Amino acid sequence: MNRLQHGIVVVVLMIAAGSLLIWKTSRTSILYADGLRYIRQAKLIDSGALVGGLLKSIDHPAYPLAISWAHGLEGGDSPLDWQRAAQMASVMAGILLVIPLYLVAVELVGPRSAWMAVLLSYLAPVMSNVLADVLSEGTFLLFWTWGLWAALRFLKDGRFIWLAPMIAASGLAYFARPEGVLLPAAMVATLLLMPMLRSTRLSWPRWWAAVGLLVIGPAVLVGPYMAAKGGIGTKPAIARLIGSAPPSSNEAVERNRPLDEDQSAIRTYAVAVKIVFESIRDAVTVPVLLIVPFGLLTARRDGLGSRKWLFLGVLLSAAFLGLVRLHATGGYCSPRHAMVPALLLVPFAALGVDRLLRSVTIPGRLLGAPGEAIRPGPVFWLLAALALASPGLPRHAQPLNGPYAAYRDAADWLVEHAEPGDKVVDLTGWSQFYGGFDGYTFADVILAGADQQARWVVAREAHVYGPWEYCRIIRSLIGPLRPEVIVPEGADPDEARVYIYDRRVPGDLALMGTPEGVAVR
Repeated sequence: MNRLQHGIVVVVLMIAAGSLLIWKTSRTSILYADGLRYIRQAKLIDSGALVGGLLKSIDHPAYPLAISWAHGLEGGDSPLDWQRAAQMASVMAGILLVIPLYLVAVELVGPRSAWMAVLLSYLAPVMSNVLADVLSEGTFLLFWTWGLWAALRFLKDGRFIWLAPMIAASGLAYFARPEGVLLPAAMVATLLLMPMLRSTRLSWPRWWAAVGLLVIGPAVLVGPYMAAKGGIGTKPAIARLIGSAPPSSNEAVERNRPLDEDQSAIRTYAVAVKIVFESIRDAVTVPVLLIVPFGLLTARRDGLGSRKWLFLGVLLSAAFLGLVRLHATGGYCSPRHAMVPALLLVPFAALGVDRLLRSVTIPGRLLGAPGEAIRPGPVFWLLAALALASPGLPRHAQPLNGPYAAYRDAADWLVEHAEPGDKVVDLTGWSQFYGGFDGYTFADVILAGADQQARWVVAREAHVYGPWEYCRIIRSLIGPLRPEVIVPEGADPDEARVYIYDRRVPGDLALMGTPEGVAVR
């Protein structure tokens, strides 16, 4: 394929990806809860509080900066205006991501399979949902994948010119998420291993030069920011992952389920390995993952290159071990956290499909051409990609974060019934955001009981009746009160039911400290 043909393929893929992502944004029930932090940070930046917005916020600033930029184009100051701006920033990153994804696939599996690799990536529900939501992964992956492509080009021909864009792109990825350090770290680890294998060695002068560039370059680019932040990042998960902070408590809010007090470290890591495998499986999708081993075998036969194999092995191993450590210390790992290994595996599934289809011949008599053997054309490749994606297609039709749409209904109800100055206790922060209320969330709910303006409590059933410490705090806030309203009425089993409690009773607000067990449905 010449450059024009590659360009046409990329443009078509960008149009398809953009259409899918824009359609998904139009069907957003409610933004992902983590997106509230990014919007708050973007508002700080937009207001001119650059130190607070860029250096002192818990999240890295690249995505909030993109939100602030998009908000300047979008205008307006309502919650929905900010949500649209945040989704616009994410979708734009998702559309532009097609370019480096395609280039990486060309390097890994060749131009014949590259377009299918991109198509399969976007047809995976996790990928497209994340890129259409208010999350930083799209911005991170855009920069990180450019860096990955430059790294593969360096390993292919050994030209130092590729290290500069790799370092720059990795730095930008780091400014989006702390995981940006993974790429240069994996490249340094690869270089350290290369002298051990005859097929991967570089001459020592070139080896030392490459290692020096990969150590000094990122240090100069992101070192000042790290110094200002006091480390790789200020997220508690990063501190737990690298061992500078203890693991989450047994009932920490971030855990998917409470940790058994007597659970051994071996059991903890065994569970973590299982969850990480499941997260990668869901990010890639089962049918696509089943084809990956055949694609890897095909790539080995086609001669991918020893240096690339070594680098991919290091990168996948580091990503996998990092996710295992994330779950073991924090108690969570979801498919969206596994998108880096997923995007590395999908191209090999595309290569496997290509090789399988090229080995198939259709008897001509079935198509009215007796005596001839007909090979499948491009239509069959497209049908194969759609067949692999078909189990996940129903998920594309579901509104983004649909099970939690009731929180927007709760916000609308509060706007009609709350009085000026009333504060809202909502662990998720959704009803405060959409209703424009001050109040308390997971981070500071312990303080709500002492605030006489904390009149309203918004909580779904899991938060009212759950075993976690914050659930006990919610129960102490509402005491024996019955909910003023439950939204929605007659909820679907897969949809959260949200209770709204009015803590104002004759004379005062209900006090904290009500004994457990008296909350009434």
